Amino acid sequence: MDKTWLEMIDAARAVRHDRQVSAYISAGGVAAAVLTESGQIYTGVCVDTSCTLGICAERNAIFNMLTRGEHRIRRVVAIGGKKILPPCGACRELLAQLMPDDFAEIEILM
Repeated sequence: MDKTWLEMIDAARAVRHDRQVSAYISAGGVAAAVLTESGQIYTGVCVDTSCTLGICAERNAIFNMLTRGEHRIRRVVAIGGKKILPPCGACRELLAQLMPDDFAEIEILM
C-alpha cells in the first residue's frame, strides 16, 4: 500500500470517534477520506439518525470537499473500526454524478 493511502487512512482514523450525540443521533462510527486532484485530503464521518436523515462518511467527506471549493476526486477510503469498508450505492451514485465523464478513474480502496 502506498504512502498516500496510508495518509488517507490516518486522516480518517483521526476523525473516527463513535459517539452518541443525542438520544436520536450517533456519529463517527465510520470515517472516510477523499483525495482531490490538488492533493488535499478531506474527511467526514457518518451521522446516523433515528429518522433516516443521516449521512454516510464518504458523502460527508465529499460535501466537506465541495464546501472548500474542490470537486475533482482521485481516491476514496472509508474505515469502520479496523476494517476498510466499500462505499454504499448512494455514495457510488454521488461519485458518478460528481464526475460523470470520468468517475471510473476514481480509485476506491476495498
